Amino acid sequence: MNYKKYTLIVVLFVLITSCSDRSIPTKITKPKDYESYFTEQTSESLKASTENLYYWEKRMKEAPNQYPYLQKIASSSTKLFSETGKIEYLKKAETTLLSLLKKSPKASTYRSLARNYISQHRFRESLKLLKKAELNGEKSGLTQKMLFDVYLELGNYKKAEGYLNLIQNPDDFDYLIRASKWNDVRGNLETAISFLEKALSIAESSKNNELIMWSYTNLADFYGHNNQIKKSYNFYLKSLELDPQNAYAKKGIAWIVYSYENNPKEAFRIINKIQENHQSPDYYLFKAELAEYLNDEDSKKENIYKYLTSASNPCYGEMYNQYNVKLYLDELGQYKQAKNVIEREIKNRPTPESYDLLAWLAYNKGDYQKSLEIANEYVVGKSHEPEVLYHLAEIYKANSFIEKAQELKKELIKSSYELGPLMIEKVKSI
Repeated sequence: MNYKKYTLIVVLFVLITSCSDRSIPTKITKPKDYESYFTEQTSESLKASTENLYYWEKRMKEAPNQYPYLQKIASSSTKLFSETGKIEYLKKAETTLLSLLKKSPKASTYRSLARNYISQHRFRESLKLLKKAELNGEKSGLTQKMLFDVYLELGNYKKAEGYLNLIQNPDDFDYLIRASKWNDVRGNLETAISFLEKALSIAESSKNNELIMWSYTNLADFYGHNNQIKKSYNFYLKSLELDPQNAYAKKGIAWIVYSYENNPKEAFRIINKIQENHQSPDYYLFKAELAEYLNDEDSKKENIYKYLTSASNPCYGEMYNQYNVKLYLDELGQYKQAKNVIEREIKNRPTPESYDLLAWLAYNKGDYQKSLEIANEYVVGKSHEPEVLYHLAEIYKANSFIEKAQELKKELIKSSYELGPLMIEKVKSI
């Protein structure tokens, strides 16, 4: 299992240790560095967001014809989703924006709803909205940036590159973070980090805390992938200095504690603390992985059950498809359920990563030749994700392409940190 992150962005990491080698590397984390960020039960930001939502809802009731208030309600709801993880807030924002769109079919409204759908992994619906915004023409640069985002998520790299070229501006934060993401997807990590560092400089010059926060957390991810774990840790701490309730940064620290420092009990404690104020089904999968590492089968089963119960909320829609498939295949052996979800995921998001799941299904069912055919057509050379490469190595091995499997194995060992101690043990057996 490898359930480190839940993401609207690509999260990449690298490590050093394994499940069988429990020796502790040079310790870089200290509970005193982050413990204070768990003491505040409710942040000032959360209080302000809640009061802001209440204020605009009250104004809307008092003046129902003032439909611009709907945008305020949607923005407040979206912020509350970010701060609490409660999916109901994201769905409330969607409903509100749909109402606003009927009254005000502006490009800005199309973009807002498209952004909401991206968060829900409804990429094709998002694309339709952005195409309407593009026809409208209002602030076309903003639309083009989002079209890059959606085409990249859909695996249409040619279209994505085309829109990236349209927005090219080395002095623009929005361009730089997209250039970084583009290079990351293409496997150019050093270049991706360089673009993101330039983006951070612009964010810091602007004194925009939201942009600075985004830069800190994403640089923390990228530095981790580049085996710069100390830098990664420091940037997560910088994020928490700006926002003590930043669950994403806390989870990143938990992964460092577990995957780099071999301290699953402390990681477990951190996740439990996060869950006191932030909801997300994948926390249970992280805890299930930690329980497996600790050889606690009862805790593992309990957390998988809690994940399945939580993720079954229909409000989540397609957001947890890939998590579900991996669980069905790697833990539960439920091939029929996996196949149904994979078919939906490919329809909604035909990326190399989605087709990798189809190949992995065939592999798990023992149809090794079919798994290789799928991988060769849709996956090989099109994804640099370590978990995808691990599947590919196993598929090569099963089809007696031993040399290719061993080449990938060498690469995967370098990505031990992202894969985690449990999966790296599987890599070693290739």
